[in-house]
Amino acid sequence: MPTDVYRSGLWSDEPHNVDLLAFSAVATTVIDAVLDETLDPLAIGVSGSWGSGKTTVLKLIESGLRERNLGPEKQILIVSTDPWRYDPAAGAKETLIAEILAAVIGKLHELRTETSAGVALEQAKKLVKRVNWAKALRLGATTSIGLQVPNPADLVNLVAEPPSDGDEPGTPRGLDQFRTEFGTLMASDALSGVERVVVLVDDLDRCLQETVIETLEAIRLFLAVPKMAFVIAADEDRVADAIRGRFPDSPSRDPAVEFGPEEPASLYLHKIVQTTVPIPALSRFDTEAYLVLLQLSHYLDRQDLDCYTRHCDEQRRVGGNLDDLGAAVRDRDITKEMAFASRLTPILYEKLRGNPRRIKRFLNDLRVRQSVARHRGITLDEDVVAKLMVLEKLIKDGFTKVLDWLAKGDLRDQIRALEKAAGRPISDPPPPSGQEGATATASAGAPEAEFDDDLLRWAKLPPALAGDDLAPYLYLAASFTGKPLFDTGLPSRLRDLAANLVSRSRTEQKSVTDEDLDALGVADATLLVKYLARVGRDQPSNQLTVVTAILRLVGRRPQLAGPANDALKTVPVGDLKPATVVAFQRDVEVFTPVLRQWRGTATDTRVKAAFTLLPGLAA
Repeated sequence: MPTDVYRSGLWSDEPHNVDLLAFSAVATTVIDAVLDETLDPLAIGVSGSWGSGKTTVLKLIESGLRERNLGPEKQILIVSTDPWRYDPAAGAKETLIAEILAAVIGKLHELRTETSAGVALEQAKKLVKRVNWAKALRLGATTSIGLQVPNPADLVNLVAEPPSDGDEPGTPRGLDQFRTEFGTLMASDALSGVERVVVLVDDLDRCLQETVIETLEAIRLFLAVPKMAFVIAADEDRVADAIRGRFPDSPSRDPAVEFGPEEPASLYLHKIVQTTVPIPALSRFDTEAYLVLLQLSHYLDRQDLDCYTRHCDEQRRVGGNLDDLGAAVRDRDITKEMAFASRLTPILYEKLRGNPRRIKRFLNDLRVRQSVARHRGITLDEDVVAKLMVLEKLIKDGFTKVLDWLAKGDLRDQIRALEKAAGRPISDPPPPSGQEGATATASAGAPEAEFDDDLLRWAKLPPALAGDDLAPYLYLAASFTGKPLFDTGLPSRLRDLAANLVSRSRTEQKSVTDEDLDALGVADATLLVKYLARVGRDQPSNQLTVVTAILRLVGRRPQLAGPANDALKTVPVGDLKPATVVAFQRDVEVFTPVLRQWRGTATDTRVKAAFTLLPGLAA
């Protein structure tokens, strides 16, 4: 088993050490370009939107370049940099120059036993003095420089030591002079075994305008020097937007004109970056494979995970499917992971547009919600929570509608009608004979005659929900959105009273006095009874509280017995709790109609036993 299993069940945002996204083809294409002698020097872009996998591709490129290091005569010196993490107190241009010089100096320190290395090291020291370090003197202590230099203090000392070539400290030198001297250094005998210096630039599209411009200017400085290559992973459009700030009065390119003249921002960028390799969005096949592999990555070691990724790669090449992925490793059942991926792939592929980070974020949101619900005592199957999360995160209008059904006490009826309209077999049994009219009178409104396509599509997803108590979870989900839930069909004058009667807090229940109930008019009291019955139907976990409130109301107003019996008949007998039945011990005569109906259809042995405790309930 791997040692890095995530106890939280969440996936890290960092790139995985296994290529789960089939991006090796993109990485290999970039590596081939970087090592192409006819493209020396080179700046190549890896472009994609936020979360498309640019950092993952950079890691694959770095790994692939290290594999191609062919000994001392063909070395590839790799410099990984992230302008978004640069110290804001230092200039971005100076920071990037420092990181490149630091990597070269680090290599020369490895070769310092050779005479040529000593000469080259002196050249490098002079180069350090060519830079205006006024804005970058702190770099010796920053993480970025510390990660690149074997001994970070060496560079600081180099900056601080007295000049040896007659220049005064701080004497400015032009960038052309710097470029010439750096080219001489790279061509020196000491570095003859270095085939390429490859600078991997990440997160440039996250940076402020000034950082973007300074970083590109630093790259431009090195692009006239042989053996230099830059791989810039960024959303090209966002980088162009940052550059555009330097040309505020220039016209933007008309996207409707495919081959029109380029605007200054694009011209500037394309003058530096010769070509760009786009990262493809995940296909439907890729999305399903990614969902399966992400789940497996939580508990498989790299060797076993590689077996599954190789199988996915093979099927991708031949246009196959994942049906026999489970056979990739013997004696391991991944049916659950494949079923989960199969259910979610169609809607995640469409709604998240094949974006790996958004897919991973959805899964993390799902895990967090499942954990919070579990710790709140909400016992719903994980597949049910996943289906509700799809509705909440991806079909927001539909989620709002479902919350409205909950608030109105129509959730059970509407979910049942929705699943019937979607062609799903109804899991709940139909109401007993004679109850249909009661259902119609107790509901705030009849089920909708039509549902929109997104809701119908969602309803087709397994599992069916009509038989589940969704209310506790939906109340939790509503609390995360900040949406208040109240029944718009219940007059505002009754809402506070109703909320306290169905509250789980005994203090709030007791805050409703007998005087409050006596003050209700007959019409309002009847509305309240029907509302409470709907809550009891939609929220089985709150059933006993609801029945207790109805018993109080009928006890104060006997004329409510008829409406109360009719309303309670809508509560599915399969949801009855023994404690709910026992609560009628003192009111058997008043509620004989509903109690007889429940008893006649009850199948749960504990519920049937509870009916034997009711005195005077005639056969």
